Amino acid sequence: MGRQSFAAVEHASFTLDEGRTLALVGESGCGKTSIALALLRLTPPQAKITADAVSLRGRDLTRLSEREMCAVRGKDAAMVFQDPLTALNPVYTVGEQIAEGLRLHERLGRAAAWDRAVEAMHEVGIPDARRRAREYPHQLSGGLRQRVTIAQAIACRPALLIADEPTTALDVSLQAQIIDLLLKLQADLRLSILLITHDLGVVAEMAHDVAVMYAGQIVEQADVKSLFARPLHPYTRGLLLSVPGLGPEDGRAPGDRKLRCLEGTVPDLAHLPPGCRFAPRCPYAIEPCEEPQQLREVEPGRPVRCWRALETLPAETSERITQA
Repeated sequence: MGRQSFAAVEHASFTLDEGRTLALVGESGCGKTSIALALLRLTPPQAKITADAVSLRGRDLTRLSEREMCAVRGKDAAMVFQDPLTALNPVYTVGEQIAEGLRLHERLGRAAAWDRAVEAMHEVGIPDARRRAREYPHQLSGGLRQRVTIAQAIACRPALLIADEPTTALDVSLQAQIIDLLLKLQADLRLSILLITHDLGVVAEMAHDVAVMYAGQIVEQADVKSLFARPLHPYTRGLLLSVPGLGPEDGRAPGDRKLRCLEGTVPDLAHLPPGCRFAPRCPYAIEPCEEPQQLREVEPGRPVRCWRALETLPAETSERITQA
């Protein structure tokens, strides 16, 4: 069978300022992780990146050689992967894995790199860091492994930290600890964080800005407070109404505590519907929605990929801000 090519992500553009967090939100398969891997040029060999530019600290990463990109990864930009057990090498101690990046990027000797690795583990709240540094990934709990991957990512003081579902595999108490840790590191190091998640509670607690993705496209962008208070795209509203416990005023009728689910499934990226990609699942879709939709500002600072965004907005939109 011949190979079929398709766009995993299309027309995605955003800016992330120093010290701020941008959350990429959407269902599984919408292209969030693909964007992260493309930023660091870690996509599979068969994938092709066609971005006009990917600028980090004034450098266009698309124009760098692979050797130059190796110097960027871990130094200027680093990534915390979703599953720390598979992200860490099982045959090396966690201390060695953190120290490796320090030797490569900071040109430190073995002893100095080891000391810095232990210091990084201490920074992320790992108790008895010097002893733990000599342990292997399988000897640590899930929460400690996640802290090790964060220590590995921040050891060289990058400008950009990409966090791919950093709390998904953890229980609720550990999730809160990791969120608090990332917020503290951001404040201390002025990190810019690209947060990839489907957990809107984490978004409300961590993010400054949000880009909502659907079927490989950004369909809405806003600051987090505006998005939760007044979601404009029908898909965004559907996501918010599918989350339990957002508070007594969450856009439902008084006394209605039922969860709302989005009917249907995300389309196959190789067989996309014509026009608006959300139209087959959208309760407001009409004939003009069969035409391709552009991301446009329907209000100042509110780009939305829906020409009916304001028309379909409920007459009264309650505040839906999750309190930390």
